[in-house]
Amino acid sequence: MAILTETKDGPLVLSAEQVEEIGRELDELRARIVADLGDRDREYIYKIIKAQRGFEIAGRGLMYLGFLPPFWLAGVASLSISKILDNMEIGHNVMHGQWDWMREPGLNSRVFEWDTVCPADQWRHSHNYMHHTYTNIHGKDRDIGYGILRVDEDQPWNPLRLGNPLYAFILMVAFEWGVMGHDLEVENIVRGKRKWSEIKALVKGQSKKAGRQVLKDYVVFPLLTGPLFASTLAGNFTANIVRNLWTFSIIFCGHFPTGVQTFTEEECAEETQGEWYVRQMLGSANITGTPLFHIMSGNLSHQIEHHLFPDIPANRYPEIAPQVKALCEKYGLPYNTGRFSKQIGSVWGKLFKLALPPFLVGKSSQPGVIVMRRGKPSEVGV
Repeated sequence: MAILTETKDGPLVLSAEQVEEIGRELDELRARIVADLGDRDREYIYKIIKAQRGFEIAGRGLMYLGFLPPFWLAGVASLSISKILDNMEIGHNVMHGQWDWMREPGLNSRVFEWDTVCPADQWRHSHNYMHHTYTNIHGKDRDIGYGILRVDEDQPWNPLRLGNPLYAFILMVAFEWGVMGHDLEVENIVRGKRKWSEIKALVKGQSKKAGRQVLKDYVVFPLLTGPLFASTLAGNFTANIVRNLWTFSIIFCGHFPTGVQTFTEEECAEETQGEWYVRQMLGSANITGTPLFHIMSGNLSHQIEHHLFPDIPANRYPEIAPQVKALCEKYGLPYNTGRFSKQIGSVWGKLFKLALPPFLVGKSSQPGVIVMRRGKPSEVGV
């Protein structure tokens, strides 16, 4: 593994023994948390579900008063919160298997469906398997730019990259649809690398799920409000857009701000558990905020901890975070964190910068971590 990071004294050198010790300490941390799961976690997720349903009921009810602007705005706000909670703190985390230990049918990761157009089974493949197994590995993790964006200097530049910020804006506004199409690998379809026979089943599943969502939000619920059909449709559409903007922003802050690192397949070949952990920490970033902010982000504001332990209930990430940060400090590894404005500003700054030809902006230069692997030093970017 080759890792890039900043240290005041130059490149950081980690021995194979140190990397494996990091792995052992994180394994022990995980075991302690898993052994402690119980009633308070169960009560937490039930409270979140109750709140999400309450906001949805309130939002749907307020749409019957949509002819009055204050009630319409309140309805949109309530529905937006409901959809964000369903997407982030419930859907995303349930489908990671974080609540499977409860043996609760409604929280079973294998059968759960969320309030968005992407079929749950396709998301579990593109996200749980592809992204979390191959986090930030070029050629394996398609979340690096989602097939359309240049978010890393090691991605080749061509004139189409000039539209980078525009592509990002479109993806942000239509994020649930972008997530739905992720497993299709649209860029490979355009290049002729994927055939219809390979995506036929995916398209069928997407059409079925998206059709139900469109029918629910843009036909059934608007019709139920009778003469307020148009205002209800507009309210549902707005709530979906708000959810898309928020979800995009939180996810991009956790994956693409300055300091987040990427890797090659060669660097990660025959990777040990300790090396996998180190890659997760260096390929992720956190966002500081209040407890409410963390809940509304699905605790993906603790993206580092989520990448380390994707199947541990997310409500535990705030208590794990100080221990992970202390471990990073112990071994001199960076712990990328900052307020939301800092991280999102960094993301958009990178999107604009990487839209330009490399000869105009140059290449970032930073010292590297040298990791001793099987008796041989591996070094990149020094």
